[in-house]
Amino acid sequence: MSETALVTRYFVTYSGIRPPARLVEPLDEAALANRNTFIRAHYDAADRLVGFEKMVYGAVELAHAYTWHADGRLASAKISMGGEESTLTFDEDGVPA
Repeated sequence: MSETALVTRYFVTYSGIRPPARLVEPLDEAALANRNTFIRAHYDAADRLVGFEKMVYGAVELAHAYTWHADGRLASAKISMGGEESTLTFDEDGVPA
């Protein structure tokens, strides 16, 4: 995930089992000092979610990285958890490839 022109936002958690995850309960950055777990999300200039990390006691427990087709549909999702990594790809109609 490129760090160029990304905007970082924070959330309490996420929902859903199909990518992209739906991030819920936004947090102000100032609230992070009082939390052991939170989601750190990254958005591109088009305000598309390009990735997030679930932070637990300062360590990344889960990470997703997304790429998008030109029409705004999800192209791929790379999911990392516990040292395991998998990548899902989607065609231009949003159908898993």
